[in-house]
Amino acid sequence: MARLKIVALGSSFAAGPSIDPIINQAAMRSGRNYAHQLAEKLDADLVDLTVSGATLLNVLNEPQETRSGQIFLPQLEGLLSDADLVTLTGGGNDLGYSYGMIHDAMLSYAGPLRHLLDRWMEHPATPVDLRQLTDRFIAVIDKVHEIAPKAKVYLVQYLSVFGESSRPGNGIPLSWEQIDYYRRRGVLLDQAYERAVEARPEFTKLIPVGKMSEGHEVGTPTPWMEGFTVAMLLRGQVPYHPNLAGHTAVAEALYRQTQANQRS
Repeated sequence: MARLKIVALGSSFAAGPSIDPIINQAAMRSGRNYAHQLAEKLDADLVDLTVSGATLLNVLNEPQETRSGQIFLPQLEGLLSDADLVTLTGGGNDLGYSYGMIHDAMLSYAGPLRHLLDRWMEHPATPVDLRQLTDRFIAVIDKVHEIAPKAKVYLVQYLSVFGESSRPGNGIPLSWEQIDYYRRRGVLLDQAYERAVEARPEFTKLIPVGKMSEGHEVGTPTPWMEGFTVAMLLRGQVPYHPNLAGHTAVAEALYRQTQANQRS
């Protein structure tokens, strides 16, 4: 029997920029992200096109220049026409989501240099609303279906970063107001995923990672998410991103869904 072909699309929450081994430094892509773990479970072939920092437009039709200066073509240009399964985790960079958290956390450490750092690190603009974000998701999945018509598209939500146990302190150098703001951004992201799947139910499936990860946010006993420390930045790791346990949980959820689809 032919091996399944998986294509992974998306941004850093899919790429796994803080998880060893990093197999593509420019993309900050891990060999243990959820797509790689899923491919191992399914004994499938994988084309991992994820790039940290990607927006949905970078997935769809806009080239992406990384901070290292490398240019990545739109991810869909690498999509296999005979793909069986396509995963997508994105949308956060369209909202300035995790980068905004990191920006705000870094400013809290800046002290007297805060104003200089604020000028050097421009806060990400967040002009995209729920309708626009949903439209971007639909444009991507429609293009996936056009290129790879037999593929099932799994929209994999973002793992929750902050929850009820997340409070200002170690790992979260943010105010209550900032934590609440990013929690609401996470809700908006989840809604965009849900609406996109509702618009294209015939070939898409939602993996409700947001709800699944409740109780595993930053500040909980068993977090699936990294908090913020200066030491992480010095090591080249990225705060407020899923850790290995988080990616493993997502891979297991995807595996269960693929098995359920085979039985149905």
